[in-house]
Amino acid sequence: MRMPLIAVIFSSLAVAVLAGPAEAAGLPQLDASKFAPQVIWLVISFVALYILMARGLLPKIAQVLEERQNRIDDNLGKAESLKAEAETAAETFEAAMAEALAKGHDVVTEVRNRVSEESSQRNAELSEAIAERTQQAEANIAAAKAKALESIRDVAVEAAAAAAAKLSGGPVDDQAIAAAVDGSLKETK
Repeated sequence: MRMPLIAVIFSSLAVAVLAGPAEAAGLPQLDASKFAPQVIWLVISFVALYILMARGLLPKIAQVLEERQNRIDDNLGKAESLKAEAETAAETFEAAMAEALAKGHDVVTEVRNRVSEESSQRNAELSEAIAERTQQAEANIAAAKAKALESIRDVAVEAAAAAAAKLSGGPVDDQAIAAAVDGSLKETK
């Protein structure tokens, strides 16, 4: 649809130019006798528009572009400085973390060693206490054994005297029975 419309416009312009001033009365811009004033006004309009653009609008546009570029450069500079600060902060943080981990490791090792020493010391103290109690218990057992043996001797003497008295039917010598029991006990030890 556009092609035929463009073709019609160009063909009507060609007819108007070729037909001359008589037919171009409806379109003065196509009248060749009026081309010179139109060219002069075209040059005047172009120069006026150029001066207006060069003196008024283009400096303002250039200023806006320059301000924008300056703002972009400032923002890039701030971003670079913030990036450097962030990297410094990250390095500081990593160094602090490494130092804290090392200190933590040292503290754990120190606590572990101290607990081990305290445990060893407590074990030694407990071993000594157990050894003392064991010796005391052995002494108590030995004393109880001696006491029991002595009471066994007395019971054995009484039992032997009673048995001898029943067997013989009369009184027996207590010292002789005691000597016989003592001799019998010495043989069993």
